[in-house]
Amino acid sequence: MTDDLKAELLSLALEAAHKAGALLRDGRPEDLGVAATKTSPIDVVTEMDLASEKLITDFLGDHRPEDGFLGEEGASSPGSSGVRWVIDPIDGTVNYLYGRPDWAVSIAAEYAGERVVGVVAAPVRGETCHAVLGEGAWRGERRLRCRPSPPLDQALIGTGFGYVAGRRAAQAEVARALLPRVRDIRRCGSAAIDLCDVAAGRLDGYYERGLHPWDMAAGDLIAREAGARTGGRGAAAPDGELTLAASPGVFDALHPLLEELGAWHD
Repeated sequence: MTDDLKAELLSLALEAAHKAGALLRDGRPEDLGVAATKTSPIDVVTEMDLASEKLITDFLGDHRPEDGFLGEEGASSPGSSGVRWVIDPIDGTVNYLYGRPDWAVSIAAEYAGERVVGVVAAPVRGETCHAVLGEGAWRGERRLRCRPSPPLDQALIGTGFGYVAGRRAAQAEVARALLPRVRDIRRCGSAAIDLCDVAAGRLDGYYERGLHPWDMAAGDLIAREAGARTGGRGAAAPDGELTLAASPGVFDALHPLLEELGAWHD
């Protein structure tokens, strides 16, 4: 993995994210509606999710035709170059549908199975975060670092909820038990933004069950490069059972507590 290749992948990810973000911000129809649903009637896809993913995959494919893709809205190909792009064309689709600002375009590049570049563009916030493996995390020209770890009872924690009723009920029980033991809990509606907020010190930690690779790929790298620890159950990497990102001291306190509270199952 050469420095030149890292720089190329970062440049392409940034340009693709900015192009998609501009399309989504400036081209959102006033009568935007639901194009399809996924896990439940409230887990939605809009026509703009599909348009954003097509713009990103077309752009990246034109520049690097031998790369693979994994996208939330169906883009999937193995490629032959060793590089795979992991794409969430709108992370926070329900926010986008309602005209709320907390949504983002998330693009990560993997090389030989290792995440090496991550970009999260939140156009309505006017912010783009990025990271390159081993080179730190940045918001524009500002280097990101997670907050110094407070005691858990002074930690501001982010979380999210799935769209299947049974899972939401279980997640609500975990949040109910956790709330008296932390400073407060926030629910943004975009995993990518929450992970970047851990990197930027706007949250002390974030956890969620049920994420997919495209939800976390870029944000996980950004959080880690900002000094946060990330993980799943036990010593596992973040995955669909559990994703946790936090400043190191908060991670050490919150990780076993989430295990005790059953945050990894419905």
